[in-house]
Amino acid sequence: MGDMNYAVILAGGSGTRLWPLSRRGMPKQLLPMIDGRSLLQLAFERAATLVDTSQIVVCAGRAYADVIARQLPDLQADNLLPEPVGRDSLPGVAWSVATLARRDPQAVVAVLTADHIMTPQTAFTASLREALSAAAEDPASFVTCGVVPTSAHTGYGYLQVGAPVNQAGTVFRVAAFAEKPSLERAQRYVAEGGWWWNSGMFCFRADTFLGQLAIHQPQLAASIDVLVSHPDQVDKIYPQLTKVSMDYGLMEPVAATTASAQILTVPLQARWSDIGGFPALAEYLRGEGGNSVEGRVIAQDCTDSLVLNRTTDGRLVAVCGLTDVIVVEDRDITLVCSMDQAERIKQLAELAREQGERYA
Repeated sequence: MGDMNYAVILAGGSGTRLWPLSRRGMPKQLLPMIDGRSLLQLAFERAATLVDTSQIVVCAGRAYADVIARQLPDLQADNLLPEPVGRDSLPGVAWSVATLARRDPQAVVAVLTADHIMTPQTAFTASLREALSAAAEDPASFVTCGVVPTSAHTGYGYLQVGAPVNQAGTVFRVAAFAEKPSLERAQRYVAEGGWWWNSGMFCFRADTFLGQLAIHQPQLAASIDVLVSHPDQVDKIYPQLTKVSMDYGLMEPVAATTASAQILTVPLQARWSDIGGFPALAEYLRGEGGNSVEGRVIAQDCTDSLVLNRTTDGRLVAVCGLTDVIVVEDRDITLVCSMDQAERIKQLAELAREQGERYA
């Protein structure tokens, strides 16, 4: 496993597409989602198959620090980096990596996300180990985990797979990144082959990352440097950081230049679900008749519907004759929405806040 391997779990994000389960006080990665465990707990368990728990860092919103400490009793206190405000993914990764580099200049880091489900776990572990060792061997590389697509999904970014770089043919060059495509383009990618979903998980040497950050995001790199030297200044420094994602801010510029670094990919041979909204959760929980049912529910003549009852007061949810519908019953809110309108739940959450802060 190697002592210089570390894992960083990004647990930011509010998850408004899973409202009303996910609310201001409880974002989606902290909700009991699968068998009573949260996505963050599942992510921590996965990371612990790669590295010792003392080498797992979690970067998350400060507001959730207490909940996270309760959910992850094995997480060391100084390995929780609480963001005073969210600044998208790159500042969180940069803060985490710079913190680790200060502890161990030889650090090789796996950046993992807290809102995915991957099964079987053994496949995840094998792919990430491959990616970590590829990153350790080639100081000029960022290694991403690509997922061989099972459908023309428009909610994911894609990467174009180039030539293999190792004898075994298990590590490949990334020829290009593509943003979330139109359905037509996604269908073309799947038909052509050679395009994988971008899982958002990366492995790299800490010094490689910090070197490229200094080239492509010099302002952010300088601020992070100050922050790591003066962690007590976090409230002053963090809100001023450039708000940018890992893909836009670093991976795409690196992919475009390739002079001093290159992006490689390893296929993730696992079933991969990004639980970004109810359709993805429905896909994951799917049972008889294509329905996904949880809690005290009676469903009659329903197909391809998600019915969740998260109440604890003995309430029963009874539905009949539904097709492609989402029904969520949660303590003080009932949500009913057709599956193909699920993206609009974000706006519903905004409108609900106008009815009172408790509904947000």
